[in-house]
Amino acid sequence: MHPTNGRVNGHHRRNGTPRYSAWSLVQHGLTGAEWSRAWRAHPMRKSYDVVIVGGGVHGLATAYYLATNHGIRNIAVLEKGYIGGGGSGRNTAILRSNYLTPEGVRFYDRSIKLYERLAADLNFNVMFSQRGHLTLAHNDASLRTMHWRAEVNKLQNVDSEVIGPDKIKELVPYLDTSTTTRYPILGALYHPPGGIIRHDAVVWGYARTADANGVHIHQKTEVTGIDVEGGRVTGVQTDQGRIATPVVVNCTAGWATLISDMAGVRMPVQTFPLQAAVTEPVKPFLDTVVVSGTLHVYVSQTDRGELVFGASVDPFASYSMRGSLEFTEGVAGHVLELMPAVSKMRLLRQWAGLCDMTPDYSPIMGPTEVEGFYVDVGWGTYGFKAGPVSGEAMADCIANQRPPEIISAFGIDRFLQGRLVGEKGAAAVGH
Repeated sequence: MHPTNGRVNGHHRRNGTPRYSAWSLVQHGLTGAEWSRAWRAHPMRKSYDVVIVGGGVHGLATAYYLATNHGIRNIAVLEKGYIGGGGSGRNTAILRSNYLTPEGVRFYDRSIKLYERLAADLNFNVMFSQRGHLTLAHNDASLRTMHWRAEVNKLQNVDSEVIGPDKIKELVPYLDTSTTTRYPILGALYHPPGGIIRHDAVVWGYARTADANGVHIHQKTEVTGIDVEGGRVTGVQTDQGRIATPVVVNCTAGWATLISDMAGVRMPVQTFPLQAAVTEPVKPFLDTVVVSGTLHVYVSQTDRGELVFGASVDPFASYSMRGSLEFTEGVAGHVLELMPAVSKMRLLRQWAGLCDMTPDYSPIMGPTEVEGFYVDVGWGTYGFKAGPVSGEAMADCIANQRPPEIISAFGIDRFLQGRLVGEKGAAAVGH
């Protein structure tokens, strides 16, 4: 593949990425012809203008927007495993913008807007399904928080409202909205723009288009050190050799503190496992994402028909990504309290990912005290929602050497200055 428009391997290109005709698709199916690589494997250069550590949605989006919005193309994305194999491949891909603080609502709403047009921008179907998002309230305190969030959302022109049990029952007939349950449903925050997306498609789309714009993606390349001289970044050490660069961007999840420590920058972050599980596929019946903060559970149904379950992070800091029986028993019990009719469904598998939690449940974004070292970390359980806007904002920050207003509240200096952006009321369960 060549990063220019025209014909490549017999296929037309659009915006630098291949576009296959219906006939070419049939030809491939009938003849078994080899498909073009979605992104290429390049020899590593001795120097790059920007080195991004982390080949997930945040790292790839940052590279994509640097190339397309700012014309910076001499970029390396370093991934110690394979593209999308970390948090981007282990999340449950729920999107929403109904957060609690004005800063958070504006930020995530911009991300939803970018997601809405992402398939067209990348010329790749990311399968975004805006099916609506329900956050249930089981007591008076939760209901007050839902009203609070709804008003903050409305002030930011985000579609959210508090609805009662009758409306909830119309949206999700299988929910038990009776008053005799252990945790009766008093109401819910309804957010129509929310939904689910195909997380691997998002990663592949960003990687393919970044590659077409000249970005070098290096898989199986582990960062072992960051060179700092005189208070500024000069290079990156990897298991494939040294790269000279004036700019390093830490876009890792789970390993954010390790990478930042290499540059001498301390992060107020703790890492916790987050577990999820999926059932056998059944005929679609759940059109809306359902979240319960009281029960610490959320559930959605994929386009293939599986139910995807999740909970809050494990109660202990760890780098383990093994599932536990305690999680399975807990999430199954809580889901059955909400929807008893799914009791016959079989659980197929479970997994875990790593979440970097900050004290105020908001990310850390922007420059650090080391010149040329930028961070886009601390995403907890809500990083995939923010992929596009984070990439756009970090690209702006790097190109113009100052944080844009949309991320100005998320700088690392807020912890020293007491300017916390408290999102626990909207992010404690994570979805």
